[in-house]
Amino acid sequence: MQINLENLIPITEANQNFSKVARMVDSKGTAVILKNNRPKYVLVDYNTLVQEEQTEAVVADQASVDEVASSILSRHLEALKELAK
Repeated sequence: MQINLENLIPITEANQNFSKVARMVDSKGTAVILKNNRPKYVLVDYNTLVQEEQTEAVVADQASVDEVASSILSRHLEALKELAK
């Protein structure tokens, strides 16, 4: 997830004017809420969160496929070399 530094909101402002923060999330995708001038919370549109989780699952699945393929190739390397001749 990428965070835009223009989306920083002090916690007191978020507390006093949450609808403004919600509109910011609607238009920009995220808002970072600061506590003691440090990022503390991230407010994200729910659909964006679900979409990113699905994307991460696909990447994780691809990594698993790569690991299995590497394992199979390393176990059968000699046989594959013979077949390649």
